[in-house]
Amino acid sequence: MNKKFYIELIFLIILGALSSLSLPPFNYFLINFLTFSLFYIFLIKKYHSKKNKKIYFLYGWLFGFGYFLSNLYWISISLAFDENFKFLIPLATIIVPGFLALFYALAVYLFVIIKTKKNLSSFFLFSLIFGIIEYLRGSIFTGFPWNLIAYSFSNELEILNIISIVGTYSFNLFCISLFTSPSIFILKENKKEIIVCMTFLLAIISFYFFGSQNLEKFYKEEVNKHDYKIRLIASNIGIDRFYNNIDPISAIEDLIKISSPQKNENIIFIWPEGIVPGILQDQLKEYKWLFQNKFNEKHLFGIGINIKEKENQSIKYFNSFSIYDHNLNLINSYKKIDLVPFGEFLPMENILKIIGLKSITNNYQSYSKGEERDFFKINYGNFSIKILPLICYEIIYSGKIFKNNRFDYIINISEDGWFGKSIGLEQHFTHSIFRAIESGKYVLRSSNNGKTAIINPLGVVEKQVDYNKSGYIDLNETRKIKSTLFAGYGNIIFVFIILMYIFLIFSFNKVKNE
Repeated sequence: MNKKFYIELIFLIILGALSSLSLPPFNYFLINFLTFSLFYIFLIKKYHSKKNKKIYFLYGWLFGFGYFLSNLYWISISLAFDENFKFLIPLATIIVPGFLALFYALAVYLFVIIKTKKNLSSFFLFSLIFGIIEYLRGSIFTGFPWNLIAYSFSNELEILNIISIVGTYSFNLFCISLFTSPSIFILKENKKEIIVCMTFLLAIISFYFFGSQNLEKFYKEEVNKHDYKIRLIASNIGIDRFYNNIDPISAIEDLIKISSPQKNENIIFIWPEGIVPGILQDQLKEYKWLFQNKFNEKHLFGIGINIKEKENQSIKYFNSFSIYDHNLNLINSYKKIDLVPFGEFLPMENILKIIGLKSITNNYQSYSKGEERDFFKINYGNFSIKILPLICYEIIYSGKIFKNNRFDYIINISEDGWFGKSIGLEQHFTHSIFRAIESGKYVLRSSNNGKTAIINPLGVVEKQVDYNKSGYIDLNETRKIKSTLFAGYGNIIFVFIILMYIFLIFSFNKVKNE
């Protein structure tokens, strides 16, 4: 009996780990039909033999632990750059997946507590609880909506275009149902279960045709050529600049060389997050002599740079995206709102700093949080551009990156060196594709050590500089599409999907002789 129990535990961890192969960069999404169906069948079979429902908390946790351990191992890589953090690597490798697995544990436990007697109502209940718990995972505390099952379809843009209507969380709920649906066919008691399976297959086919038509229509739209260029800079500057007191002048010279400014063209240069070591926002002008022979009044700069402010008797630091003119006069700036726990701020800092812990990405103290995010205008020459700035991690949030969608572009700057050369690079980049489709806007991404890209409103990567490469790409023409339904209503749509699932649960539970 004990031997069988331990085999079951290993089986659940393996199922979770195999599901990771459906995520970027592998995208073997078909494997989820096997793993989720087997997981659901396991729970149903055990439900009839296990009187102690608390064991299901462990079952859910093991599946989640295998899943997150295998696709988030790279988190510990960021600790390898500082000797003071290396002792935490084994802990981070286990603790982070272990904590996130608690959400899956809770989902399974709630499922078996509420479970109905009818097959189809139980199926929809399982999907609904998992979908809601995944939303909570991405929302409570600071939220960490990384590696939702929906990201299995990140290479299937035709199917993925449905999120322009329903959003990522609604699509994620659908994906859980879709991947679990083969289990209903196996456990079927009559023809109703087969009809439900076929309905999900027909739905995914309809999504494909919807996306195909969107892509075809988009490429028939007139191309608008602009009198300006937005030049996205890709750099490959080592992350050790944060720890080894690297001369900022050499970094600036490298970036200017990559930028290749043309004096007779209107260009907005976008440099990555935190790219210049040891320089604060108000100090950049001291390096004007490096810029003055290369740039002129036709040029502007957007750059990720830190801000230091004094408030009462305390000093605050902010991670910012700042816009400068060619004389390095500050035009506008945005202070990052969604900060990375332990990376940019230390929870319970007053306590943890006593034992020598600090935030990873700077050497002074935790960053402070900005007050609000809104687009701002860049005015120069005969034109103005409205941009929505997102710094690194902020691109991962669905439905909460803007309240007003009357902007032209999403600008995302990032430092991807913290991921090393792991699968985390591709996972992070994939979020940009989802946000482009949801918002119906071009996402312009500038990254150090990561992928720099122009992603159109249908999720197509039009231009890119690959990982760990230096160079630049220009946006000088665009096509427009109408604002998406999701951009207008956000996750309110997810609430309606939840209500629909609740209706189905009660409806199938009342059907006699199911």
